[in-house]
Amino acid sequence: MTRIFPISAGRAAPLGATFDGDGVNFAVFSENATRMELCLFSEDGRHEVGRLDLPERDGDVWHGYISGLRPGQLYGLRAHGPFAPHEGHRFNPNKLLIDPYAKRLTGHPKWHDALMGYTVGHEAQDLSLDPRDSAPWMPRCVVEDPAFSWGADRHPMTPVESSIIYEAHVKGLTALRGDVEAPGTFLAMSSDPMLDYLTDLGITAIELLPVQSFLNDRFLVEKGLTNYWGYQTLGFFAPEPRYMQRAQIAEFQQMVARFHSAGIEVLLDVVYNHTCEGNHLGPTLAYRGLDNAAYYRLAPDRRYYVNDTGTGNTVNVDHPMVLRMIMDSLRYWVEVMHVDGFRFDLCSTLGRVGDGGFDRGAAFFDAIRQDPVLTRCKLIAEPWDIGPGGYQLGAFPPPFLEWNDKYRDTVRRFWRGDAGQAPGLADRLTGSALQFDHSGRPATASVNLLTAHDGFTLHDVVSYQRRHNSANGEDGRDGHGENYSDNLGVEGPTGKDAIVTARARRKRNMMATLMLSQGTPMLLAGDEIGNSQGGNNNAYNQDNPTSWIDWEEGDPDFHAFTRRMIKFRKAHPILRQKLFLHARERAVDGKEDVFWRRPDGRHMTDADWQRPDLRCISVELRTAGGTPEYAETEQAIFAVFNAGEACEVVLPDAPEFSRWSWRIDTSHNTGAAGEVGGQRFAMPADAVAAFVLRPKE
Repeated sequence: MTRIFPISAGRAAPLGATFDGDGVNFAVFSENATRMELCLFSEDGRHEVGRLDLPERDGDVWHGYISGLRPGQLYGLRAHGPFAPHEGHRFNPNKLLIDPYAKRLTGHPKWHDALMGYTVGHEAQDLSLDPRDSAPWMPRCVVEDPAFSWGADRHPMTPVESSIIYEAHVKGLTALRGDVEAPGTFLAMSSDPMLDYLTDLGITAIELLPVQSFLNDRFLVEKGLTNYWGYQTLGFFAPEPRYMQRAQIAEFQQMVARFHSAGIEVLLDVVYNHTCEGNHLGPTLAYRGLDNAAYYRLAPDRRYYVNDTGTGNTVNVDHPMVLRMIMDSLRYWVEVMHVDGFRFDLCSTLGRVGDGGFDRGAAFFDAIRQDPVLTRCKLIAEPWDIGPGGYQLGAFPPPFLEWNDKYRDTVRRFWRGDAGQAPGLADRLTGSALQFDHSGRPATASVNLLTAHDGFTLHDVVSYQRRHNSANGEDGRDGHGENYSDNLGVEGPTGKDAIVTARARRKRNMMATLMLSQGTPMLLAGDEIGNSQGGNNNAYNQDNPTSWIDWEEGDPDFHAFTRRMIKFRKAHPILRQKLFLHARERAVDGKEDVFWRRPDGRHMTDADWQRPDLRCISVELRTAGGTPEYAETEQAIFAVFNAGEACEVVLPDAPEFSRWSWRIDTSHNTGAAGEVGGQRFAMPADAVAAFVLRPKE
C-alpha cells in the first residue's frame, strides 16, 4: 500500500542517504537524467510503500529530505532519461537501481532477465527497451547510521619498513576453523583464536580480498559456482552481506577495532577500475541506469565500452563526480570504518587519462596525494591492466607501494634452477632498484611476494608443473599458463620421501629469500602451513575446500620456520631499510653499502654475473648511506643463496672484536644453524644461509 511521505528540498551534500537525527537526506548524482525517483520499501522489503520524485537539482545532484525516516529504512532509485545506446544513454525507469553511496545492501541480485535494461532475445538485443520491473529481483539499499563506539581505538601506524603483510580472504581464512564462532564472517576473522595465531606468526597488516559488496556473475550461478574472490563490485560503500553474521555494519567496525587492539593494520583490496555491470549486454543494476555516459568510459561508438580491465567496462575516472565517488568511498572506509590502507586492483586503469596512456600525474593520483586523510594510509598499486601500455611496474608516484611480479617470477625461477637468474635475484634482494630507485621512492615501495590469491599457493608452486583448473568450468583454459613452478618429480601429492623433503626445502629457500630481501614482504594466507589448492591457479569461483585454508592438514614445521624467519627479519633492521643499497662509497666510514661475493670470497666481476650457470651468490649488507642506527649491535649481514651443489664459502673478513654468527640454514627443517669454526664454512646444496656480524661477547 502506497503511503504519502512529505518530501522537502534537502541538501546536495553529502551524497547518498544521510540520517541527521530527525530524518534522512537523499542526494544522487546524474548528469544526464531528466527525473530521479526515490522508492521506499516495507520493513521486509517486499512492498514498495512510496515512490517520490527528488524535488531539487543543484547542478547534477538530485536531492530531497524526508522527515521522520530512521536508520533501517529500505530504498532504491529509478532514473528517467533518454534510452539512446548509440549516444551512450541507457536510462530505463523500469529498473530499480542501487544508490552508489548506499552503506548497506540487503543481499545480492537474483538473476532474471528483468535485470537487463534491454529485452533479452530481441533481434537488436541491447538496442531494445525492456519494460519489466526489476524490483522483485533486486536487493534493497538500507539507510544506516554508521556511528560506532570506537573507544580508545587507534591506527597502529606501523612504519612501512616494519610491515609484514598477510593477504587473506574473509571466508577462506576461517571457514574450516572449528574454534571460532560464525566461520567465514568479519567477526570470525577477529576472534581470539585468529588474533592469537596472527600475532604469534608476526604479521603486522592483514590485506583483505574485496569486502565491498559484489555480484555473483550470472554465468557462474548457472554453472553452480560463485564469485568467491569478489572482484565485481556492486557498491563501493557497503560491506559484503555474506560476511556479516547479523547484517550489521558494526560487525566490520568491531573486526577492525579488534585487529587494532592486537597491533594489526587492516588493508582493503578495492576495485574502482570497473563495476559488476559488464559490457553492453550486462545488467542494469546501478551506474548504467543512473548515468551510463558519465560513469563509464565509452568507445567511439558509444553503444560500447572501453574494456581496459577485461571485465567488459572501465570506470570513467576522468569525470569529476565519478572521481569524487571514489575519493568519498576511500575516505569513508578510513574515517568511518577505520581501515589503514588499500590495495588498488588494476591500478594502471586509474592512471589513464582520456584516450591516452598511463600518466603518473593523472587526476586520481593527484587527488590522493593532496588528501590529508588518505596520505596517512598505506596505498598499494597492482601496477598493470590489459589496456595499451598497461604494465607500469615502478611508474607510480609516491606514496604508492607496488606489487612486484618480477620479484615473484625471479625468485621462483632462481630456485627452480633456470639459467641466468642470478643477476635478477641480486636486484630483487636489494629492493628492485632498477624499477623503484627514482623520484625519491624508498626501497619499501616494492611489495615482494612469492604468491598471491591469483595463482598457485606456495605449496603448489613446488608440487605442480601445470595448472589444474577443470573445476572452474572453463575447460582448463583459465589462469596463468606460465607459473615458473616445478613438481620436483611427481605431479601433485606424493608419498615419496625424497620428493616431500625436496619440496619442503625449496619452500624454506623461497620464504627465507623473501624475508632476507629489501622491500615490503607479503605472504598469502595459508602458505605458512603448506596450504594447497590442488593445483588450481585461478580459484576465483571456488567457494569450497579448494580455496578454504585446511588448518587440520597444516605443516607445523614450515609454520615454525616461517615464524622464525619473520622474527629474524624484525630483529635485524639491516634487512628492512628505506634507503636503497648501492655498491658505492658511504659518507660516514668510506665503506660500501652492499658487497657481492663469489664463494671464494672475491668480489663478483661482470664476467661472473654473465655466467648462465651461476647458481650461488653471496651478499654482505650494511646500513644504506652510512646510517649509524644499530651500529653498536649489528654491523652487517652476510647471506648466501645457493641453488647449486654444496660448496665451500669464504666469509668476509670480520673487524677486530667482531665475529660472524651463523643464524639461518634452510637445509634443516627448523632453519637453525650451527657454529662457524673459522672463516670458511661448508655451504649445503640447495639452501640459504644467513650470518650476522656482531661484537664479540
